[in-house]
Amino acid sequence: MTAPQAPSNPVDAAAPLTNFTNCHGGILKRLSALDELPALLAPAAKARQIAEQSLEFFREAIFEHHLEEERELFPAVIASATPGEELDRVKAMAQRLTQEHRMVEALWKGLESGLKRVAKGQSTDLDVSEVQRLVSEYTAHAAFEEAEFLPLSEKILSRNSNHMAALGLSLHMRHVKPVNAYI
Repeated sequence: MTAPQAPSNPVDAAAPLTNFTNCHGGILKRLSALDELPALLAPAAKARQIAEQSLEFFREAIFEHHLEEERELFPAVIASATPGEELDRVKAMAQRLTQEHRMVEALWKGLESGLKRVAKGQSTDLDVSEVQRLVSEYTAHAAFEEAEFLPLSEKILSRNSNHMAALGLSLHMRHVKPVNAYI
């Protein structure tokens, strides 16, 4: 932050009122800049809020979602797939999706410290192209999973209701909070 500077114009003793006019011009210029501040505060506050919410959500929801898919869904579908072409296809899809998880997580880790600074309202050199890449990559990942892997998973797991029930129970157990038996 620079210190205010004294006016650089010398005082005109012959026309003292001009000095006041010159000062008012400088003051009005600074006030005009200050007048822009309210319009900038709302976007800055929204940026902090989005960064803060993203930090919470990514760690708590997305990382957990990837873990559930890799520990529960992918193995269940692989175990239930018909040996041969179907099993090979499912394995390749699960491998692709897992690789995409690691790639998205790596992108996130590269952005996380910058997002923490944004959430605190601090200056940052957040790479906006990497933010856009993360959003784009995850959007493509989710689209592939929704259009290809999940419909195939539904088909495979639906052949045996016990397989779908086992996956449902497994997911349920991961989300149930332990109850203290000695209350």
